Order: sequence, then C-alpha cells, then structure tokens
Amino acid sequence: MSELIIVKPEKCVGCNACVRECPAPEANMTKQLEDGRFITMVNHDKCIGCGECVKKCNHGARDFIDDTDECIADIIKEKIIIMASPAIKTVLPTKWKGVLDWFKKQGCTIFDVSFGADICTWAHLRTIEQDKIGNIITQQCPAIVKYIEIYQPKLLQNLSPIHSPAACSAIYIKKYLRRNNPIAFITPCIAARNEAKDTELFDYNITIKKLLEYFDRNDITIPIDTSEDYEYKFDEPQGQLGSIYSRPGGLRDNLWIHDPELNITNSEGVHKVFSEIEMYGRMPESKHPKVFDVLSCEFGCNIGPASGTKHTVFDVMSTMRAIENDAKGRRKSTGIMGRGDDRLFKRFDDELRVADFLRNYKPSMPTPVPGNAQLDPIFKKMGMHTEEDRKYDCHACGYDTCRDMAIAIYRGLNTPDNCIVHAKSVLLARHSALNRQNEQLDEITAECLELSDKLKDNVAKINENMKNIGESTTATSERAAVVKDLLENVVTFCNENSTMDADSVSQLTSILETTIAAFSALDDNVSRTNESSETINQSINDIISLVGEINGVLGKTENAEPVEVKAE
Repeated sequence: MSELIIVKPEKCVGCNACVRECPAPEANMTKQLEDGRFITMVNHDKCIGCGECVKKCNHGARDFIDDTDECIADIIKEKIIIMASPAIKTVLPTKWKGVLDWFKKQGCTIFDVSFGADICTWAHLRTIEQDKIGNIITQQCPAIVKYIEIYQPKLLQNLSPIHSPAACSAIYIKKYLRRNNPIAFITPCIAARNEAKDTELFDYNITIKKLLEYFDRNDITIPIDTSEDYEYKFDEPQGQLGSIYSRPGGLRDNLWIHDPELNITNSEGVHKVFSEIEMYGRMPESKHPKVFDVLSCEFGCNIGPASGTKHTVFDVMSTMRAIENDAKGRRKSTGIMGRGDDRLFKRFDDELRVADFLRNYKPSMPTPVPGNAQLDPIFKKMGMHTEEDRKYDCHACGYDTCRDMAIAIYRGLNTPDNCIVHAKSVLLARHSALNRQNEQLDEITAECLELSDKLKDNVAKINENMKNIGESTTATSERAAVVKDLLENVVTFCNENSTMDADSVSQLTSILETTIAAFSALDDNVSRTNESSETINQSINDIISLVGEINGVLGKTENAEPVEVKAE
C-alpha cells in the first residue's frame, strides 16, 4: 500500500500515544535509535488510515497525505468534477458555499455526495426487501472496510455489497451522467484516499484540513455566509436525507424512515467500534442485527481526523439538526407525514440498477498469532517470568495487554526495551551492580586511606632520619676541616724543623699529605651527601604534599553518597 499516514521522526518522543489510540494491531512499528530514543513508524501495509494517531499526537510527529495540491495543480489542465461530502456543511458551516464557489470559478463541476448517499440508502433498501443480502455490516466508512479486509477477512461475507455514498456518487456521474472528467472528493476523511485507489472510482481525495492550509498558504480568502440556508446550486441534483449520513447512525436513520421495523444496531469510535466488530465475528449469525451501522470516528465524519476545525459535538449536532430539517422539507413522498413512497426513490427505481452499485473486496491473509511456546522467550526478554508478571498490563507500551506487546515484539513491530517492566528490571539490575561497586569502592578507599596513613608515618620517619643525617654530615664536615687544618700545620712545621732527619720528615710528610687528601675526599663526600640530602628532602616534601592531596580525595570519596540509578 502507498503511504497515507506519515511520521516526522525528529518530533517523535516515543510516548506510545499513537500505539495506544490505534485500533489496527499491526499498524505501528516501534524501534530504538542509536541515541537511545524510541520512535514509532507506520507499517503502511497494515494501516487502515483511520487517522486517530494524527488526532492524538501532541508533538506534531504524525501527519497524512492527500491529493489537494495535485488536484488544484491539475485544475488548470482539465475540468474536474468536485464531489462535496455532506460533512462539509458541518465542518465549514459559514464557508462551505464559499469553498464550492471557489472551485466553480476554477471551472469545476460541483456534485453533492448527499445525492449519492440517497442512492446508497435506496440500494440497501431494495436488496433487503428482495432478500438478496443477509445480515450486513455497513461500509460507508473506508477505515472500517480496510480494517475488515486486513484483520477480519472472514467478515467480508457480512460487509455490505453496496458501495459507499462517495462511490455511488462517482458511479452515477460516470455511468448515468456519462462524465469522463477526473473526479475529486472533498471530505474530512483521510482513509477516503484508500477508497479512491481500491475502487478506482474517483481520482483525488481533498481533505478539508489540507484545503484550508492551501488557502492560507496562497492568501485565498473565502467569504463568510452566516445564513442558515442549506440549499446550494449544485451542477447536478442536491441530495435529500443523505445529507445526514455524516452523523453517527446516519445510514440507520435513513433506513428507519423507510422501514422503522428494521433491526439496526450502530457503533462509532475507534475505542468501541473495532472491538464490537471483533465481537460480531465471534457471535452466531442468529444474534446479528439485520444492519450493523458502523463508523470509525466517534462523532461521525463531522469531526473527522482531516476536518481541520475544532467544533464541539454540540456545535456539529446543532448544525446537523438544521440540515436534517432542511432535507426533510425538500423530501417528497406520496403519503401523509412522509410515510408513503419516496418520490426520489421512485425515480431511482425507474432509472437505476442496483447491480451497478455493488462492490467487491480484497481480503488479506491474516498474520498468524503466535502461541505460548513462541511467546515464552519473548516474555523472558521482557523480564516477565511468571504468569503474574505477564498480566501486569500497565498499558505504558501502548498495548492493552502484555500479551499484545509480546505478540508485537514477536512480529518485529516492537522491542523488549520499550517494555516498562523490562526497563525496570534492567534498572534494578544496574542499581544492584552499582551498589556492589560502591561497596567495593568503599573497601578499596578504606584500604588506601590506611596505606596512605602508613606511608605518611614512614615518610615522616625518613624525613626525621634525613634531618639527623644532615646534622651529622654537617658536624663531620666541620670536624674534618679542623683536622685538615691541623694536619696542614703539622706538615708545615715538619718541613721547617731542621732537628729531624730528612728521611723521617719526608716519610712523616708523605703520611700527613695522604691523610689530608683523605680528609679532603671525606669533605667532598660530605658536601655531596648534603646536596643529595637536600634533593631527598625536596622529594620527601613533594611526596608529603601528594599524600595530602590523595588523603583529601579519598576522604571525599569515603564520605560521598552511593551512586543511585533512578527510573525516569
């Protein structure tokens, strides 16, 4: 499938809101980037285009693609037929006529999809009356159609064979009006683009949100009309009660006007309708209503994901009531209080063939669901080893249950690191490891402090010994100098005293000179010892300084708080 919902990775914060809101279990793929961030991308083959993730993303990380720019660029090339959804009146209550007038000025032909909705109602009634269909699920919502095709293909036998109002409109335009111009559909629905591609009945999906953005970018001002007149000069017939299809139960209400006894149940909203469709599939046919009228959006198409406005449900329903009253005023019947034959439907009987408005579907092969044996290693990777662990169901990952998350991981759509239980177990393991490291560090620090104290004592003793050595060498040097002077005086005396024989004097002088030389060498050694002592003293002082610094650092380490890891 082509891209419909797109992701802006730089804006994704990994909050899992998109996963949480999405009714399609395989539409999202969460992965962890190298920087540790989690981002969730779209699995386009499994996305149903409901747009709920776009509505609920608070970070602007999700957007959608439509055909607005392409269509408007093509308007200058050829005359395009514009089909306007009934919801345009509720989404743009004061501007819808101005928007359609703008397209008229561009040379477009304007068609009311409410008329196609009337055809849709007529086709349903005739097939039900002729007992040509069994119990059905309505299909005017393309997100519902895609969901059943992908995730509940066995229910395709129940999915109504009658085309949607948009498709019925396109068929009427092509087959009965014999128009071959490209067709564009203005709608608040993102998924209508899928319908265009699957049916090939219309060419462009123009969402109201993207159209308003186009007008803003190009400084196009749409005039405001505050009148409550809901008639418009469409180029072809304006619809009647098909105009209420965009509200919850719109098709139901149309059918009940003609057959109040029909057994019809309706359901809307992603957090309700898809689970009820799944429930419908598990129930026996005998418990199915004749018509199960379903819409993906909680308040119908009127507050669709591509509406681009922020109307409340009260605003929308108030406008819908006025539209309904206007439509009832234009509806003609042969009976009293509108309970006779509908004249428009009589016209359809004369001009149209139900067979022209039937649709085929494209079932997908459902992804196999893994069993317990396949999920067991996944749960273990998630840090869930007991049955109690595996029913934690905190929903932080975005899935309803831990089992759903495990299935997503098994299918490659998520990662165990995105599981809060797994993350906590990892943090606890790291915390325990850090605690052990802190304890070991405390032990090493204590030993280092003890050794440092011993080193300090030893250095002090060495320093004291060096001091003693210094004093001793100084005294020795002084005594050596005195003896040297004395010996030199003796040598001089012997040399000058003539009473001693020359040999004796010479011998004595030689001994004394040798002694003097020895004392000179001793004096040199003492000098060098003094110099070495000064160097050693300096080194000792440096060592003492460094030991002091080490003690300071170790002292801080010993008194520091243990390192803790806190879960964000």
